[in-house]
Amino acid sequence: MTVAVFGATGMVGRLVAGEAGARGHRVLALSRKPGPEGPGVTPVAVDVNDARAVREALAGSASRGAADAVVLAVRTEPADRGFLVGATRTVLDAAARLGSRVLVVGGAGALRSPRNPELLVADDPVYVPDEFRAVAAASVAQLRACEAHADTDWTYLSPPALLRPGVRTGRYRRGTDTLLTGADGRSWISAEDLAVAAVDHLEAPVPGRLITVAHHE
Repeated sequence: MTVAVFGATGMVGRLVAGEAGARGHRVLALSRKPGPEGPGVTPVAVDVNDARAVREALAGSASRGAADAVVLAVRTEPADRGFLVGATRTVLDAAARLGSRVLVVGGAGALRSPRNPELLVADDPVYVPDEFRAVAAASVAQLRACEAHADTDWTYLSPPALLRPGVRTGRYRRGTDTLLTGADGRSWISAEDLAVAAVDHLEAPVPGRLITVAHHE
C-alpha cells in the first residue's frame, strides 16, 4: 500500500511510519517540518490545515498514485481543540474525495469508562485528572468531527490511558468503545505496540468505527 502519515515527526506518527515502511509499504511521512528518510519512507512538508496541500499530497503523482490509506496522528502541546478538529476535518474531506481509508489515532478520553459505561473517560477523574481534562476533551471533539463524516471510510483508534515510549513486543489486546485495563487496574501500552496495532489495522481492518488497544499481559 501507499500509506500517508500525518504527524510523522511526533511520537506515534514516527513509529507508525517506520512500522509501515519496515513491512514493505510505501510511506509518505507528512509533517510541517519533515524528518529524516527511512526504509520505504519519504518525508514531505505539509501543513495539515492547508486543504489544498493535503489534497495534493494524498493525490500523489502519476507514478505513485493516490494514498490507499491515511493515518492522522497529530497532537499539540498544550491541547488545541480547534487545531485538532480542523485538521481532522481537512484530512477526512480530502480522503473522501480520493476514496482513501483513514485511521485517526486519537485519545483515550473518547472511550467509555470501565467503571461506568454511561461516563466517558474524559469525564472520569479516576483516569483523567484536572490537568489533563483539556487534552481528553479535545479527543472527544475529534471523534465527534469524525462522526460528522459518515460517508468517509474512517476508524478512530483510541490508545489506553497511558501511552509512552517503550518496547515493541508485537502483542496487544484489542477492544471497542470502552477503556481496557489490566488485572492490576492499569491501562497502558507502549507507543511501539500502538504503532504495530495501527499498521495491523491498515493491513486487515477490523469492524467498527471506534476501537482501542492496550498492553497484552
